[in-house]
Amino acid sequence: MFTDEYFMKMALNEAEAAFEKDEVPIGCVVVSNNRVIARSHNLTETLNDVTAHAEMQAITSAANFLGGKYLINCTLYVTLEPCVMCSGALSWSQISKVVIGARDEQRGFINKNLTLHPKTEIVTGIMENECSSIVKAFFKSKR
Repeated sequence: MFTDEYFMKMALNEAEAAFEKDEVPIGCVVVSNNRVIARSHNLTETLNDVTAHAEMQAITSAANFLGGKYLINCTLYVTLEPCVMCSGALSWSQISKVVIGARDEQRGFINKNLTLHPKTEIVTGIMENECSSIVKAFFKSKR
């Protein structure tokens, strides 16, 4: 029941909430012991803050929930590959696992040859079509 797809669907729900707010539709959830401890989506337009990416919001929320800055034994599910800024924050958080829906060939951290914490497991391609479709639909609506 608690599969990567199960939690990625929750992240997609967050992306849909962002879409409805006219935010770039990226969503994520942080899971610890099969329990969602944080959920978020992009809020850069709402907060007028370039750092208000879904991952940044989720890292802060999860750390507050846990009462510490490290996200050891936690998994972040995110619909689009994190950018350089978010990958840096994820690395510092020492998160145990990051599950990525769709890759971001232009702005994602992987093609920039960056890595996360050495102990962080990275999984890509979970519900990739659904995760990339919502981003494509958003930008198509802007043209």
